[in-house]
Parts: sequence; C-alpha cells; structure tokens
Amino acid sequence: MTFNSLEFLFFFILVSTAYFILPYKHRWFLLLAASCYFYMAFVPIYILILAFTIIIDYFAGRAIENVQGKKRKLYLIISLVANIGVLAVFKYYNFLNENLTALLGPLHIRNPAPVLKILLPIGLSFHTFQAMSYTIEVYRGHQKAERHFGIYALYVMFYPQLVAGPIERPGNLLHQFRQCHDFDSSRVASGLSLMLWGFFKKIVIADRLALYVNLVYNDPGQHTGSTFILATIFFAFQIYCDFSAYSDIAIGAAQVMGFKLMTNFRRPYFSSSISEFWTRWHISLSTWFKDYLYVPLGGNRVSIPRWYFNLMIVFLISGLWHGANWTFIIWGALNGFYLVFAAMTSKLRSRISRVTGVQKFPRFHRFVQIVVTFILCCFAWIFFRANSISDSFHIIEKIFTAKGSLYIDSDPSPVIYSLLGIGILLFVEAKWEYYKGSFSFCHNSHWLVKNLSYAFLIIMMLLIGVFDGGQFIYFQF
Repeated sequence: MTFNSLEFLFFFILVSTAYFILPYKHRWFLLLAASCYFYMAFVPIYILILAFTIIIDYFAGRAIENVQGKKRKLYLIISLVANIGVLAVFKYYNFLNENLTALLGPLHIRNPAPVLKILLPIGLSFHTFQAMSYTIEVYRGHQKAERHFGIYALYVMFYPQLVAGPIERPGNLLHQFRQCHDFDSSRVASGLSLMLWGFFKKIVIADRLALYVNLVYNDPGQHTGSTFILATIFFAFQIYCDFSAYSDIAIGAAQVMGFKLMTNFRRPYFSSSISEFWTRWHISLSTWFKDYLYVPLGGNRVSIPRWYFNLMIVFLISGLWHGANWTFIIWGALNGFYLVFAAMTSKLRSRISRVTGVQKFPRFHRFVQIVVTFILCCFAWIFFRANSISDSFHIIEKIFTAKGSLYIDSDPSPVIYSLLGIGILLFVEAKWEYYKGSFSFCHNSHWLVKNLSYAFLIIMMLLIGVFDGGQFIYFQF
C-alpha cells in the first residue's frame, strides 16, 4: 500500500491506536506484524527476501560479537555478500547481462546467460543498506549485537521507513524499540501536522507536476526547448516534493508513536554549492556513503588526485544505487564532476569574488550561488529523468536550439496550478531557512493561524490535488 491511499489511512489509524492500547511488552510484535502486512501489500512473496537477509544478518551480528580475529571479518563478509548478492540479482543482473550481450555482439559471441523475468522488490536498496549498516557497526564495535530476533527484524522492517527511508542506523533506532512511549497529545499533533505537510507536497505539488513532466519527457520528439526547460525545472521540484513527502510522512507516522527518525532533507534548493546540496539532500544516504565508502577510501585525507578519485567513485556508485541504467550512472558522474571541479577552482573563484567585489554584497552573492547551484542540479536531473541516454542528449539539444510555447495543447491551467504549488513550497521553505528551521507552516504559536494553516492545506488538496494513488518515485530504487 502507498502512503497516499485510503488503505494506508485506515492502516495507520488502526496500528497507531492499537500501539497505545497494547501493553508495552507486546508492542514490538504489533509493529513487526503490521510491517510485514504493509510490505506484503505490494508483492507478498518478496517478504521471503527480507526474511533471508534478516536471518543472515542477525546471526552474523551475533557471530561477529562472539569471535575474535579473522573470523570477525569473515562473518562480516558473509553478511555483506548476502545483502549485496540480493541487490545484484534483483536489481543489476539484467542490466549487467544486457551490457555483456552488447559487448560480445561485435565479436559474434553469444551470451549464454539468460534474461531473468523478475520484478524489483519495493525499497530493496533502502532496507539492504540499513541492514548492512547494522553488521558494519557491530564489526566496528560501535553497536552491540541485538539478541532479540524480533526486535532486530523490526529494525529492518519498521513500516514507516521500510520502503523509501530514511535509511536508519542501529545506534539511533534499535534502542527505541525497547523504550515505552506513552501517548503525548502534543507529540501526536506535531507528527500529524508533519504528515499533513507531506501529503500536501505529494498530492498537490509532486503529482501535479508529474502530469506535465511525464507528458514532455515520455514523448521528447513532440516538444520544444521551452517545454523541456519548464519540464526539467518542474521535475526538480517533483522529485524533491515526492521524496521529501515520503520522508515527512514516515517521520511523522513514527513520531505519532514516539519514535524519532533522522532528518532526510533540509531545504536542498537553498544550497549555495553542490557540496552544500549533498548535505541537505537525502541525508541518510549521503551520510551512509560518507561513513561506509568515502571515509574508508581515505576521504580527503589523501593526495589530491586520490581525493578526486574518491569523490568520483562515491558518486558513480551513488548513481548506480539509484537504478540499473546508464542514465543514473551519468547523473552520479555529473555530480561527482561538479564537486571535483569546485575543489579544483576554489581558489580561482575566491579570487574572482574579491576582484569583482561581489563579496561586499553577501546576500546577492549567495542568491547568485543558489541560482547557479539549482541550474547545475537541473541539468543533472535531465539524465536522471530521461528514459535513455539518447533522449537525454536530444532534450539538451532542444533546450539550446528550439524554443516554443510553455503550454501543452494551449491549456495554461496545468502550468498555473504547478507554479502555485511551487510558490507555496518556496514561501514555506524560505521561512524555514530564515528562521533556521524553527519555523513551521503548521506550528504557529497562535491557535487561529495554526488551524487556518491546516485548513488551507486540506482545502488545497481537495481543490487541486491529484488523487490517483501514484507511487512514490523512490519506490523503484
């Protein structure tokens, strides 16, 4: 079931109510059963994949803690191979197989490997990375192995963030399943308001933008450069609102029951550099790659060429994590290139800022940096959204050569509704940015303003929301 479905509404109310009615000692079982049901609502048989990795990692964690020497590394490797192996089979096998066939074709060699007709399990990359962080932390000695099998299974399967994150760490989440969370009306209200804001971003902004973006990107031969520019900008906001909406709903749903999940987004389009962008966008994944790949590779504590290599490797793998397609790999490579280029030119850019005197106008300087960063992000998003590499280059060519109307079928209403949603988002996030995160659209000290905010969001959803139950973009990852 998806968050933006009537089924989830009843599920959430039932589970949350039962959670507070049940005695503390039985709550973990309720959450585990509810999480199993939630996941099986998509493709029931794939619960077996989760069960396989949970069993492997549970016993691997205990074995790592109980042995010394090389055996510890052996058990860690077993855990990582099991998790990465599942990813390789279900997510990357056909991609690698297709590319091998393409390489062998000119040599007139037949590829004997068969094509597998399998569906990608929902949220596979998310819960796999969460499971891997557990065994790695146990191996590093930062986390004690979980002895309660049910609690560990719940750590991997906790329904709010099971499908699309945030990718939690054991140090933050595991101990919370052993705590007794009493009903707290203010906490529940705060969680529900965050969920409401998430529903607004998904239904009013993301799914409304998707109508325009899909028409343009799924038929690139029929559109002009102007529509591609607008569709690319729309997609930048679509993917942000779609993904951050899931995180808001997940964090809010967990908060209702007393669980605190990590922040996954912090207004990324207010970033003044690509480096800053990646500290604000999909934070749980960015920090995962930093802690478990970038730092072990040496991070920036190495020679400059090796540092650039580390950045490129991390972002190439990040692109591959997002999908088994060359478009995602190019998207990752572009972001890696942005960071390397920024590092290479940092002194030059500082010198230019001093010579031009732009540093004397810090607000204007930051505004220009934000606009440039957004443009760079949008250019990379072309590869992320396009259906193929050829489509990507076709779209880029049209953006620079062919102009035309912004409207599709001469109907301005989709564009107007979309711009209205983006305007509301930017207003709220600008306030958040100005007040350093202490402002909230629905958390005003005055009761009338707060309740009017709730009413406004609900009315907007009813008037221009898209209630088609469309899946969240990151379900495919």
